[in-house]
Amino acid sequence: MSDDAAGGNETLRWPTNLDRQGIVERLVKVRALAEAAGLKELSARFAGVETMPSSEIGANVIAALTWIQEKQDHPEITMQLSMVAMNLKNLK
Repeated sequence: MSDDAAGGNETLRWPTNLDRQGIVERLVKVRALAEAAGLKELSARFAGVETMPSSEIGANVIAALTWIQEKQDHPEITMQLSMVAMNLKNLK
């Protein structure tokens, strides 16, 4: 199975029904990707995301997305944040 078929290329399907757990899982992935890329400011936004209040998660996602979109060299992080942003309405 190729990476695309295994979910490595999620641009083909954008989940719009992520629940809080799904959102947190993606943000944990964003945190790890940011740490690996040396983006300390970005990874710090999602430190403790597992227990963060919904309003704080939403504010951090929007701020992070605004910040990362200016930096064209991190498409995976941008994609994950975009997917989460589309699902913020599902945070409870």
